[in-house]
Amino acid sequence: MTKRIRFSGEEYRLRMQKTLDAMSRAGIETLIVYDPSNMAWLTGYDGWSFYVHQCVVLNENGSIFWFGRGIDGAGARLTTYLSPEHILTYPDHYVQSSDCHPMDYLAAILADLGWGKGTIGVEKDNYYFSAKAMESLLTYLPDATFLDANSLVNWQRAVKSETEIDYMRRAARVIEKTYERILDVAEPGMRKNDLVAEIYHATIKGSDEFYGDYPAIVPLIGSGIEAAACHMTWDDGILEKDTGMFMELAGAYHRYHCPVSRTLYLGTPPDSYRRVEAAINECIEKTLVMFRPGNTCGEVASTFFEALRKCGYDKDNRCGYPIGLSYPPDWGERTMSLRAEDKTVLEAGMTFHFMPGLWFEDWGFEMTESVLVTEEGGECLAAVPRELFVK
Repeated sequence: MTKRIRFSGEEYRLRMQKTLDAMSRAGIETLIVYDPSNMAWLTGYDGWSFYVHQCVVLNENGSIFWFGRGIDGAGARLTTYLSPEHILTYPDHYVQSSDCHPMDYLAAILADLGWGKGTIGVEKDNYYFSAKAMESLLTYLPDATFLDANSLVNWQRAVKSETEIDYMRRAARVIEKTYERILDVAEPGMRKNDLVAEIYHATIKGSDEFYGDYPAIVPLIGSGIEAAACHMTWDDGILEKDTGMFMELAGAYHRYHCPVSRTLYLGTPPDSYRRVEAAINECIEKTLVMFRPGNTCGEVASTFFEALRKCGYDKDNRCGYPIGLSYPPDWGERTMSLRAEDKTVLEAGMTFHFMPGLWFEDWGFEMTESVLVTEEGGECLAAVPRELFVK
């Protein structure tokens, strides 16, 4: 059987050890990992099965197993480094049942292993870990102490390995090709859904060297007044002449992301667009040098916001967040934020979506970069021209 393993056994071993060390510091004996990105980072598991209950369980003694639906066990055998005895499944009558819950089944396994009376960490605020799952664990493991380990694994993912950075560089090649296709085909009179179809084709086709994986977020586009709403998707509306449109897109490779946003104007852009283009470009250049080890997220953000104010603009939301391995509904890592009050110290190998988007009353402008922290400052992973696109 050909397995789909993305990293070396040594890299997975180092990831586990980092997580075990973090568990020890937090006083956690057993960790239940629900986040699909964290599951993949720890074991390699990759499948569109996160709509049912699944998790990775790691014990302080170094024991680890994947737990999920019976029919997804084959996917775990194909994509993880785990041996078959560490792939545990539950019967299908537990799936979306009102009479029983998969966590009932897991609780019995934990009790049989002797882990049911210790301190168990759970990702309480993760998208996929439900209140019902927590209720089940509380009911069937009444002697356990539960601690919130919501971002424990996420923080271990902050500094990327050389292989992870290589995958993000490959994702960058994908998003470069995507924007090339957009500039080839976008034109007034085109339906938005037709443009998004071209975007999907380009992001999945990738480059001649590297395929495109599915991004964790669908293409976000807003044209005209809809560009004032930063998380709009498409409909069958027509792209109109003399209208601006932002596009927030990402290339992905082996689940690693490289988001890049740009703004396209169909026609002759008014001075308001050109002024924002110049301001954002100036602010990006002044801020990139701050993406050095030893600086804090807050110092990066303050540099950007101060430069932006000097250009006559204000932004009342963060200007970036960490990125890397991810699954829907978000390509962010949900740890640090590029905002003034975040004191997290940058380290070489961290990666961010530097996101200086601006949204006004009836229009918006996005021009963003995926940035790698290096000793020389921020390295932009993708070579998409940093300018207002005009057609």
